[in-house]
Amino acid sequence: MFGSSGTAAPDSPRTTAATADATVRRRGAWTRLRNLGTATVVAATMATTWVLPSPAAANTRLPVPYSFAAGIAAQLVNPHSSPPGSNDFSCRPTATHPRPVVLVHGTLGNMVDSWQALSPLLKNNGYCVFALDYGGAPGGLFQGYGDIPTSAARLGAFVDRVRAATGTAEVDLVGHSQGGGALPRYYLQELGGAAKVHDLVGIAPSNHGAPVEGILRLLDAFPGGRQAFVDACPACAQQDFDSPFMRDLNAHPDTVAGVRYTVIESRYDEVIRPYTLAFLAGPDVRNITVQDRCGLDFSDHLALIYDRVALNEVLNALDPTRTDRVCALSLPVLGG
Repeated sequence: MFGSSGTAAPDSPRTTAATADATVRRRGAWTRLRNLGTATVVAATMATTWVLPSPAAANTRLPVPYSFAAGIAAQLVNPHSSPPGSNDFSCRPTATHPRPVVLVHGTLGNMVDSWQALSPLLKNNGYCVFALDYGGAPGGLFQGYGDIPTSAARLGAFVDRVRAATGTAEVDLVGHSQGGGALPRYYLQELGGAAKVHDLVGIAPSNHGAPVEGILRLLDAFPGGRQAFVDACPACAQQDFDSPFMRDLNAHPDTVAGVRYTVIESRYDEVIRPYTLAFLAGPDVRNITVQDRCGLDFSDHLALIYDRVALNEVLNALDPTRTDRVCALSLPVLGG
């Protein structure tokens, strides 16, 4: 330090302590920055590992990341890409797994963030796997918000394309939320899809809708709020369990003859409330609550698509000769 005369003055104890304290703070800041940089590198490395398997691993089993973080990483690194193992239109089903599987994401989701676990899991188990986006602007981050009958027609066209490419008469559908519930129910009942689908497996499906009206009533407090919401997300309003769309859909029986149904749901689903709204009644239906399979499963609506207990039940549903059981900790949002 310098005195008022400009000549060096001896440091006082207070000045020395302040200098030392500043040095400690600077070192602490550098340590925090270094740790943040390390964490960023680790996160980027994990994202790359999840999404970009090495060329040497191309002919080996695909990694199956049971975490929704993998979906987020894939969306950041490879937006608009097909999920791992999917959309190989040269794939031919085998005698063991004779039908291709079509994955159908939910409202506001997309095929990239939804299927980073289930798509490679199915591929590893010998299935031809296909996935699509629907109900949103082409290339948009958010999908599945458009009018459900229009989206059902899009699903039907994709199913026809898969059937033509694979030479099969039927496909199996596996969907989440809208993609396992209201959308395929409409496709099967109203658009002739029952003749082209053998299995429908719904993960937390909106089979009988969800309690959206409460949100709509809140929006009524704002001039034009309800209509703005309906215009922005027609599928959201249509999936309210008391909407005209759901009333018309539920006027039919839950199931259509010739299709085998499986519902996989969690007691902790915060979107489909009560969670039993997801369940179907009718012949050839299995309703599964994941907590009955594993007491460590705390998955909510979103986490179920990255929950190894739920995805194991998908494999069992598609192959009734398979009866494997899995139990592992699964957390809300993330899965596991």
